[in-house]
Amino acid sequence: MSVPAAPQRLTLDLARTALIVVDMQNDFCSPRGWLASIGLDVSGADRLVPSLAATVSELRAAEVPIIWLTWASRPDHVNIPPNVLHAYDIAGEGGGIGALLPSTGTPALEEGSWGTALVDGLEPKPGDIHVTKQRMSGFFDTPLDSVLRNLRVDTVLFAGVNADQCVLATLTDAACLGYDAVLLEDDVATTSPEFCLRATLYNVERCFGFVARGADLLTAVRDSTTTAPDGEVSTPVRCTTYTT
Repeated sequence: MSVPAAPQRLTLDLARTALIVVDMQNDFCSPRGWLASIGLDVSGADRLVPSLAATVSELRAAEVPIIWLTWASRPDHVNIPPNVLHAYDIAGEGGGIGALLPSTGTPALEEGSWGTALVDGLEPKPGDIHVTKQRMSGFFDTPLDSVLRNLRVDTVLFAGVNADQCVLATLTDAACLGYDAVLLEDDVATTSPEFCLRATLYNVERCFGFVARGADLLTAVRDSTTTAPDGEVSTPVRCTTYTT
């Protein structure tokens, strides 16, 4: 499957591709969530949901694994160092990870809480894969790398929030581990200033992988779907065996 991208056009094998959707959860995306409670504008994530839902649905139908990567901290925080705990609590006033949200009374980013659930409009389906993290990168201290290798994946598509933080950290680790990393620029958003997003796209394109559009990807997926003479639609089939 051929897809327009920067710095060069890509040819993807859907049977060796996975989509990682990063942190599309209430605490990062909902107006009642953690980031909104400390004054950040999360409207970009809200606008992202319809296009991202379409990307997920189309790729799932093409048998591309959908991996929901979300932040869910241990209640005791014993594995989170101070440099992570202070995230979004720069003044050290107690509004960071684990703080009780005024709108819900739930602790920010704590596993099992409302804040770690996917935001409205994004629905996981049976067969989707869920991985939780407690760092900016989804590869550190998680099974993500093992999951991708067991799926025989070598190309990883990235979507979600925040583009310049957890999405970028996970993408750069993927690139360092040898995966082909593709950032879907119309399927990411951030609460950071706009120049942070521009810098992220610049660095991914020049240093860590490729930048493509989810809309172009969906067009390519549809074009790669063939119709048999009897009208039956066929899609790529993921290989589940390998030869040594």
